[in-house]
Amino acid sequence: FTGTYMPSTQLTGGYRILSYLDPPEPKHDQLKRFLFFLLKSRSSHFIPEFHSSYTNLFETLEKELAKKGKAVFTDSGDQTAFNYLAKAFYGVNPSETKLGTDAPSIITKWAARQLGPILTTGLPRLIEEPLLHTFLLPPALVKKDYQRLYEFFYESSSGPVLDEAVRLGVSKEEAVHNLIFATCFNSFGGMKILFPSMLAYIGEAGVNLHRRLAEEIRSVVKSNGGKVTMAGLEQMRLMKSVVYETLRIDPPVPFQYAKAKRDLVIENHENAFQVKEGEMLFGFQPFATKDPKIFDRAEEFVGDRFLGEGEKLLKHVLWSNGPETEQTNVGNKQCAGKDL
Repeated sequence: FTGTYMPSTQLTGGYRILSYLDPPEPKHDQLKRFLFFLLKSRSSHFIPEFHSSYTNLFETLEKELAKKGKAVFTDSGDQTAFNYLAKAFYGVNPSETKLGTDAPSIITKWAARQLGPILTTGLPRLIEEPLLHTFLLPPALVKKDYQRLYEFFYESSSGPVLDEAVRLGVSKEEAVHNLIFATCFNSFGGMKILFPSMLAYIGEAGVNLHRRLAEEIRSVVKSNGGKVTMAGLEQMRLMKSVVYETLRIDPPVPFQYAKAKRDLVIENHENAFQVKEGEMLFGFQPFATKDPKIFDRAEEFVGDRFLGEGEKLLKHVLWSNGPETEQTNVGNKQCAGKDL
């Protein structure tokens, strides 16, 4: 998951989290089924809670724009993202609990302890290398804050969710630590990167794309009784293409790591490479998703790239740790929340 090192399990309650497990391990099957259960059991809440949370955010941003002439999405966006996930997954508003509005700052500190050895901060290398890339940052520095997250998630997921974990053979404690990671690291972390990126690309694409998106989305919503629905989202072809294009050109997690389970040969357009069993493989995803032999104008953001015949290119969109045209399941390492 993070390459040739693994962060201390002290950062995750002493457990190896699902992201660090291999599919053949029994616990991988149990934990991924557990996350699938959570997603399925709460699926009816995803769109209504998103609409509520992000309507509030954009109303605030519109007021700031009117008053100051500018508004910073990331300032309020992080809190909105966590509030949305807490409400959608667990039916709880964090601001009404002891956690309050502290989650985004806690998550940032906690994630930094895990990603330190591969983070690039922009500091001079003479400072960055010894500070971040030589020694692991002590987990003890975030222990108290992480406990606050644990208590929030334990209380919020008590009931059917944790009962299902026990039924699958996972202790409630281990289940909660996996919920924290899936919600805070995977989901919140992904939204924190993707949403500002997507807004930037759409903004820079120009008024023609803005107009086409507005016309498509408003038309579909109107034809669905004024509501955003799952069926309606499927009808928004341009909107989907824009999202896929953002995920293609700027995937939230650009690095992939794996150990070869057998001897194999990896081929590109021109060459073949022998890989021995046990060797570590590293993939920089944009090398594939910006391949000019596959994508025309590969370095450019093309909002309608995946319309019509372009839909066939979705097999080359790999943001979820696998082709977009394939399904996540308990036997692979593709993102459990891919479809969400």
